[in-house]
Amino acid sequence: MDIKRLKFIDRPFLMVLFILIAFGLVVLTSASLSVSSDSYFYLKKQVLFILLGSIAAVMVMRYDYTQLKRYCYIFYGCSILLLILVLVLGQELRGTTGWIGIGPFPLVQPAEFTKVFIILSFAEFLNQRKGMLNTLGDMMPCLLFMGIPFVLILMQPDLGTALVYIAVTVVMMFAAGANPGILLRMMIGAVLFIALILFLHFQFGMWLPLEDYQIKRLTVFINPYEDGQGGRGSGWNTIQSLIAIGSGGLTGKGLFNGTQVQLNFLPEHHTDFIYAVIGEELGFLGAAFLIIMYGVFIIRAVYISFNAKDLYGSLMVLGITAMWLFHVFESIGMSIGLMPITGIPLPFISYGGSSMITNLMAVGLILSVNIRGKKIVF
Repeated sequence: MDIKRLKFIDRPFLMVLFILIAFGLVVLTSASLSVSSDSYFYLKKQVLFILLGSIAAVMVMRYDYTQLKRYCYIFYGCSILLLILVLVLGQELRGTTGWIGIGPFPLVQPAEFTKVFIILSFAEFLNQRKGMLNTLGDMMPCLLFMGIPFVLILMQPDLGTALVYIAVTVVMMFAAGANPGILLRMMIGAVLFIALILFLHFQFGMWLPLEDYQIKRLTVFINPYEDGQGGRGSGWNTIQSLIAIGSGGLTGKGLFNGTQVQLNFLPEHHTDFIYAVIGEELGFLGAAFLIIMYGVFIIRAVYISFNAKDLYGSLMVLGITAMWLFHVFESIGMSIGLMPITGIPLPFISYGGSSMITNLMAVGLILSVNIRGKKIVF
């Protein structure tokens, strides 16, 4: 990589990334104090994941992203094989068979890494079909391309990650020039189809490829006290999250002082519900600050995509951005009772090695597009 290209790097994008990571480490310190006998166990591991992810990001950034097109089908094929392997050999954790041991890492979640690899592949798949996505027939190969990993992940079952694929597919196809009217009708049809499936399940016992607790989470968020156990069943997480955020007020109770968090009333508060920790301990101001930072981060990523030198780079960045945006929307939404609980982590904030390394690799890809989006002026 020509060192002169580094002067084109998007500094606001990097600055907000550093703020998000630093903010996440501070919040995780408080969120994980009561989770392990070693108060800083999760913090130390998260720092290690950040270091590994940063190394991966630099390596990816130095590589010319346009050369990745040559390997797009290899990425896709390896991703599919990995997802099949997880179904066969994966370990079950929190009801999902999506984890596998790789070398010194006892639990790795391949679905996190395959999201980025499939975005890379789908970007070239769409790039080759530029101007040829005008009818439903034109779009069917694209839907099949993304439908295969979607089904494999749903079989784990990992509903949250499967939903990410839907968001990524719609955004990337729209950006590639797919007929917006057909896309809109497909989205409406999908919503109606899901509603019909849920109706048939609850009324007639129709089988679904999800665990019972996952199915309940799709509906119980509307009224978490109607979970069949007076709020002590599948609605418990949502109720405790709402209590935590509501009790934080404007400025919060202060770091390390959140009762719902430190007394472990709120489950998974260092991973899935870390936004509730922010709401309780840092209040509305802390929670709003995080949303603003995400907003700036997403806007800068979109800006980079618009300045990419080719469609492939633009689609790749928009796919990653859609992935992050859905994660933020769903993770915050489930914490405030507006979305069903799916177990999606908050990017750069929630604890998790696979998630953190994947997100930093994605940052490296975006920066690779960023620094090659303009010509060098000598």
